[in-house]
Amino acid sequence: MHRILIDTDPGVDDALAILLAMKSPEIRVEALTTVSGNVYVDQATDNLLRILGLLDLSEFPIVAKGEAQPLVKPLVKAEHVHGEDGLGNISKLYMSDGNPRYPLAKCDISQLSGVDLILEMVDRYPDELVLVALGPLTNISKAIQKDREHMQKLKSIVLMGGVFSEYGNVTTTAEFNVFVDPHAAHDVFNSGVPVHIAPLDVTHQVALTGERLNTEVQGRTDIISRFLKESTQACMEFYSEHVGFYGLHIHDALPIGMLTHPHFFQSVEAYVQVETEGNLTSGMTVADLRRERRIDNPNASVCVEVDSDAFLNYFLNRILHKQI
Repeated sequence: MHRILIDTDPGVDDALAILLAMKSPEIRVEALTTVSGNVYVDQATDNLLRILGLLDLSEFPIVAKGEAQPLVKPLVKAEHVHGEDGLGNISKLYMSDGNPRYPLAKCDISQLSGVDLILEMVDRYPDELVLVALGPLTNISKAIQKDREHMQKLKSIVLMGGVFSEYGNVTTTAEFNVFVDPHAAHDVFNSGVPVHIAPLDVTHQVALTGERLNTEVQGRTDIISRFLKESTQACMEFYSEHVGFYGLHIHDALPIGMLTHPHFFQSVEAYVQVETEGNLTSGMTVADLRRERRIDNPNASVCVEVDSDAFLNYFLNRILHKQI
């Protein structure tokens, strides 16, 4: 059983990852913290409550609102990909009785900041807690800055971020989560905590097409199926226009799969550096991922390959409560 804290900026693919984690018996989600990224942190927190509201939970994980701005750079958001509200504009959908189709869960927000909740959860589960980072790494960096020694009691950090041999998805050289706060990423990679990275190089290997999703949810009337269909539409339309297929990459779900089904993935040890200043390369992650090279001072394990068919089947079966 993995005890995890999810740090997130929901985000359509964040939503899919959170649902996957909450439905995984190998995982216990102890807490969730939000951060500005795809949307402002206030919207991200509302989005998290909408996602939790999809689930029939008798007890909620602890939820805290995190940082509103990156360490140094102005915030860059991604509503043009995820919809104005970050979840495909589902916040604008209402039932015939006037109630929201996707109401916020009746879940208390912690009085602690996201940064302090991270430190509190490390204290509660020393050498056991896995921090799963699905957005910019601002909260985690600030927790490291506040108490580096304490943060080294994390079991590991598993994150979606960076790109090495593919093109970036914000600039030619940078992936969104690292681009938004490269200084925070630099802190995390040099924290002394074991770091496991799912970069674009591997998340681009898993594509959920509109055709596949339609096939999977056809005839189903449950709220999860409806949410999958309605929340992903804006993303899929963006991909159709800008990426070349009607569908989306489910980036943030891969770190969850790395915990529950590690045999789907292949990784290499690497020394990962982050460009924080370059005019053309800000947010670029740099590492030698050649398998034959011996790395004397690795600071991360970088996933380079996934069994994409097996992972996508597992993801859809689990998130839709089918037989696994």
